[in-house]
Amino acid sequence: MNRASLNILPLQSEIIYGPVPSKRLGVSLGINILPTSYKLCSFSCLYCKYDWTSKPTPHLTYQTDDLPRPAEVSSALEMSLHRLVKHRTKLDCITFSGNGEPTLHPDLAEIIAAAKRVRDQYLPEVKLAILSNSSTVGSAEVRAALEMLDLKVMKLDAGSEEMIRRLNNPMPNFYLGEIVAGLRSLTDIILQSLFVQGRVANTDPDSVERWLEKVREIQPRLVQVYSLDRLPTERKLWRVNLPTLQWIASQVRWRAGIPAEVF
Repeated sequence: MNRASLNILPLQSEIIYGPVPSKRLGVSLGINILPTSYKLCSFSCLYCKYDWTSKPTPHLTYQTDDLPRPAEVSSALEMSLHRLVKHRTKLDCITFSGNGEPTLHPDLAEIIAAAKRVRDQYLPEVKLAILSNSSTVGSAEVRAALEMLDLKVMKLDAGSEEMIRRLNNPMPNFYLGEIVAGLRSLTDIILQSLFVQGRVANTDPDSVERWLEKVREIQPRLVQVYSLDRLPTERKLWRVNLPTLQWIASQVRWRAGIPAEVF
């Protein structure tokens, strides 16, 4: 990997950002419903593009002053879509992502419902999506909110507690069985899995086998296999070569009967 061509990203400074080109989602308008001064996440992944999480946080059950209110998100999205429509800007997706894990916001359902109303008013053909690390899907409340979206892109990088703890550094009360059960309960999800080599590697046959077992159990509609495309927080990680990624995707298609793409 040519590290000179890669950069760790700064945090998003606004609620709305982009549109940005996405390999998986096309032209995507980002929505950050998290703080702008620090990363709020339930993981501290070794490969994160936003640096380390100071303290992994479980699902929030209260409002904090650091988070935007639903009305603020709705207003910011409306202003942005009004401008994009006026300038006839191409847009494929409106995506909840931003500075950490978006499902940690306690008003997620209200925010998604408001975003849908604004989207339907301006660009009803555009998909409403989320990029999530899947850590909160054990919550029925979170799953109900996620089901309002057109595209649920959910993360699963490993099939064992040990590997997830080494690679993703989840919050202390993380339990893989609960996450797999939650993902299985969701409808029509896209499973996104990142593979790395180096100080921690999840590409060996045993790690891939355990991950594949969870993929078969979850039964997503699609699996997206990819590797690093930015400088990771942990410098002793390396990008996985294309033939290895293609081999992993072929295992998904052949042994799980699930479509798989390589990025």
